[in-house]
Amino acid sequence: MEPFRCDWCLANPTYIAYHDDEWGVPIFDDHKLFEALLLETFQAGLSWWAILKKREHFREAFHDFDLHRVAQLTAYDVEKLLLNKGIIRNKGKITAAITNARSFIEIQKEVGSFSEYMWSFTNGVPIQNRFEQTHEIPQTTALAIQMSNDLKKRGFKYIGKITMYAHMQAVGMVNDHVVDCFRHKEIAALSPNN
Repeated sequence: MEPFRCDWCLANPTYIAYHDDEWGVPIFDDHKLFEALLLETFQAGLSWWAILKKREHFREAFHDFDLHRVAQLTAYDVEKLLLNKGIIRNKGKITAAITNARSFIEIQKEVGSFSEYMWSFTNGVPIQNRFEQTHEIPQTTALAIQMSNDLKKRGFKYIGKITMYAHMQAVGMVNDHVVDCFRHKEIAALSPNN
């Protein structure tokens, strides 16, 4: 018998696999956090599916999400990326990826790691929500707004309050699997305080 899942992922097998294997798993690795952040900023105003199906193209275009290589991209590289049909060809988002990589590095220099900076907002542990239905899950929260505002002050672009909350969900800062979803309990068990 198929396990019960959050209803947002049921459209296709790729979405189901993302839900089952990745969404909501706490991430503490800076390389993976940068990948998630870059993809999330490209998603702004679009569906996550629009990004997920192009993820491998993004991986190739942005040098396997190598933070330092992305930070060194030039105006010439931007023009080349605008010709890449495999990614979202939005100049603002492409230049934001470069700006954000540079700001990400500055946080690493200041704090030690981006992970340490980001997880400080939740005292190092994921928030365990208990929503019963998908429509109960908020688009943003006061904490996401606080994080978004702080990142913007540090120079980040395309990181509004809704994008920030989606990022928090994706990297496991919040467990927003509905309580009946088989992943809710599994994700909760991954919390460092368990």
